Amino acid sequence: MVKSIAPDPEAHTPPNGLLFGIGAYFLWGLLPLYFKLLPTVGPVEIVASRILFSLILMIAILAATGALGDFGRTLRDRRTMIAMTGSALLIAINWLVYIWAVANDHIVAASLGYFLNPLVNVLLGVLVLKEKLRPVQIAAILVAAIGVAVMAVSAINTLWISITLAVSFALYGLIRKTAAVGPRQGLAAETLILTPIAAAYAIWLVSQGQAAFGKDVATSILLALSGIVTSVPLLLFATAARRMPLSMLGLLQYLAPTIQFLIGVLLFDETLSRGQMISFVLIWAGLILFTVDLLRSTRAARLALA
Repeated sequence: MVKSIAPDPEAHTPPNGLLFGIGAYFLWGLLPLYFKLLPTVGPVEIVASRILFSLILMIAILAATGALGDFGRTLRDRRTMIAMTGSALLIAINWLVYIWAVANDHIVAASLGYFLNPLVNVLLGVLVLKEKLRPVQIAAILVAAIGVAVMAVSAINTLWISITLAVSFALYGLIRKTAAVGPRQGLAAETLILTPIAAAYAIWLVSQGQAAFGKDVATSILLALSGIVTSVPLLLFATAARRMPLSMLGLLQYLAPTIQFLIGVLLFDETLSRGQMISFVLIWAGLILFTVDLLRSTRAARLALA
């Protein structure tokens, strides 16, 4: 059985990851707006740029905070690096599918994937980390699961997008929660692992005269800033994942797809079928039920300690 580890030793505050989680998911919710600014850049080049510029940023952060020694020890830890290799591959798949979905006007499908993700998080929390659910929470999950089933029927052509995003990020979160590595060292290790592939692709693009980076100032700046856009929410998420129950962290994720959904429908005029609307209603009903039960439980626990 995989066990949850202690809160991140880098942290000097109590292990409350709520604000970190909210910050991560809010920023992720706005990502479609950023990638829509790069309509002429292919998804693979965007992912390669995210990897390369994220590595540069993370090395700078580690150097500025005097953590390069810890990073070196992380790289020499075989067990940790195996875990980071798994998480690196998962996040690369997630990025590629997500950017492809945004570029091809499937923002709603992507948002549905991230609505599905919390259910996968809760399932992993229960099965792998042995987190306990109360009857009301189980009922809430069943209601949301029905919504997901409706979604599957009503959006079968883009279902692969939703499932890939949900499963890849849920497994990524599980690895980052259980791996014995801090948020900064972990993200730096992930980007370093992916760098040879990203660099090789970037070099190939340049050799073929197909690289978007360097062709105009605006595009080059946006690609360079992708390191910040990538690293900041991932650092916030990794910190939150180590400080919160996985099932509770899953609840916060509804913030990101809600923002993405609104962006897709209101700003980019993506169509929303009747089945998708029913799916959203059921998923939100499950979310509200789960949240109310969680708040009542938390309040009762605090009163008991008072």
